[in-house]
Amino acid sequence: MIEQDLRDRIIAEPETILEDRDLMAALIGANERAMGSNIVDLRGIAMERLENRLDRLEDTHRTVIAAAYENLAGTNQVHRAILQMLDPLSFEDFLKNLSTDVAATLRVDCIRLVLESVQDSEDPALRKLGEVLFVAEPGFVGDYLTGGRNVPLRPVTLRQTIPSSDAIYGDRAGWIRSEALLKLDFGKGRLPGMLVLGAEDPHQFKSTHGTDLLAHFAGVFERTMRRWLS
Repeated sequence: MIEQDLRDRIIAEPETILEDRDLMAALIGANERAMGSNIVDLRGIAMERLENRLDRLEDTHRTVIAAAYENLAGTNQVHRAILQMLDPLSFEDFLKNLSTDVAATLRVDCIRLVLESVQDSEDPALRKLGEVLFVAEPGFVGDYLTGGRNVPLRPVTLRQTIPSSDAIYGDRAGWIRSEALLKLDFGKGRLPGMLVLGAEDPHQFKSTHGTDLLAHFAGVFERTMRRWLS
C-alpha cells in the first residue's frame, strides 16, 4: 500500500505525475505487464509513438535555434570586419589593417590580396606595401581557383587544402589547411584579383558551408579596392 501522505499528495497534484515522462512510462509498462502478453494496449503504443515524435521535434527545434544563432553571429562578425576595413585613410594602412584587425575579426590565420598585373612584383613601390599583397601574372587567379581544371569560376570558393608552394602564404604555407577564395572584379579594363583567407583549422572552410556572408564581404571589398585603384 502507498503511504497515506504520499497518496494524498498525488491526489492533490496529479499533474505532477502526468508531466514526468519517466514515471508515466513506468506506469504504462506496469499496466501492460498486468494485462498479460495476449492483450495489446493501443494507448501505450500510441503514447510511445507520440513520445518518439516529440523527441524528434525537440531535436529539430534545437538544431534550428543553434543554426539561427550561428548565422547571426557570423553576420555580426562580417559586419564588424567591413567597418574595420573602411576605417583606413591610406592604401598602406588599408593593407596593414587587413592582416591585423580584419583577420582577427574574421578569425583567420592569414589574409592575402592577390592582384594580377603586368608590373614586376619586385618593384620597390609594391614591396613596401607589405607581405599581405601578392602580385601575380595575368591568368593566375583563374588557375588557382580552378586548380587547372576546366570548371566555371565561382565568386567564392571554400576548400580544404595543403598548399603546394609558399607563393601566396609565404612562411605560413606549412600551417594552412583550409582556405576561402574570394574572386574580385575591379571593373572594366582591369585585371581580376582575389582575396585569400587561410586557416590552420581544416574544418573552418569546407565546400559544404554557406558562402552568402563571404560573398557580401567580397562585394564591399571590391568597391573599396576600386576607390584605391582609381
